Amino acid sequence: MNKKVLVTGGAGYIGSHVVRQLGEAGYDVVVYDNCSTGSPKAVLHGELIIGDLADIDHLYQVFAKHQFSAVLHFAASLIVPESVAHPLDYYANNTCNTLNLLRCCSAMSVNQFIFSSTAAVYGEPKEIPVTESTPTQPINPYGRSKLMSEWILQDYGAVNPLRYVILRYFNVAGADPQGRQGSMSQNATHLIKVTCDAALQRKPEVRIFGTDFPTPDGTGIRDYIHVEDLATAHLDALRYLEQGNDSQIFNCGYGQGYSVRQVIERVKAISGVDFSVIELERRLGDPACVTACADKIHKVLGWKPKYNNLDQIIFTTLAWEMQREDLREHPNFAKIKEEKLFANPEIVGATLTE
Repeated sequence: MNKKVLVTGGAGYIGSHVVRQLGEAGYDVVVYDNCSTGSPKAVLHGELIIGDLADIDHLYQVFAKHQFSAVLHFAASLIVPESVAHPLDYYANNTCNTLNLLRCCSAMSVNQFIFSSTAAVYGEPKEIPVTESTPTQPINPYGRSKLMSEWILQDYGAVNPLRYVILRYFNVAGADPQGRQGSMSQNATHLIKVTCDAALQRKPEVRIFGTDFPTPDGTGIRDYIHVEDLATAHLDALRYLEQGNDSQIFNCGYGQGYSVRQVIERVKAISGVDFSVIELERRLGDPACVTACADKIHKVLGWKPKYNNLDQIIFTTLAWEMQREDLREHPNFAKIKEEKLFANPEIVGATLTE
């Protein structure tokens, strides 16, 4: 069986973890990424081609050179407030570029496709946890751009041999427990990354956007999933398609929600640092509570997560961030390394080097 796969956005945070797991599983991987937010250093397996999905001529050339058995599509813009401010950019990068990719798949008869979608397609769901059949009513351009891509994929798959798996991510965080990979972004907006940056004094404070949500402590509740478990879900999905199974949509989450305040409290406890927290008004496009029902992915794909624990997610994030060179001389490096991370080797398997 041909096991050469194309991974778009494979130099990014989630994509690079999937690329590593694909390489470890014996796949021949080609990464296509413009590296606008990703890093070539994150690509630990396969061949990296620098390119933009908007450049369809270049994309065709890549497809023509390689005979791909499958495409895993991660390349996208993903910051909700930014999508509200710049909606056309999001529709161009997320929706139009997915269309370009599918045109190449059609031309080159690539009939297995895994799409990186989001829980943002559900908007403000009336039922919690959400299932795959929960009505999709996104409340921001990011969610709408992803849902449009889902519709395009479904419409195309209905009249062509292409089979797909759509994975709707909940809040992705954490890093490789062996310390090989993690978020490379200097401007990440994800709560766990931001709070860890504050604990390591890379940021002056953590901002809470909204304390008047209809939740127990007034702050937004999210379902956090470890990036390694999410990457494993992609390999499970690829094997599912390789076995000739039908197209599917799956939620990727743990079914456990944590509020913004709860996450901040755990980061403070684990890091031993009492950083500043500022309370602000809600941001446009932020729902109050979104958690997943992941029964379907467990049943159909046999997905078995290994890191279903908020503390594990925080520990691996801190471990990864502490390896970065700009932190070496900071006093918190030794403090957290000796007093916290290394006091819990059963949680974090990372080896931090001086």
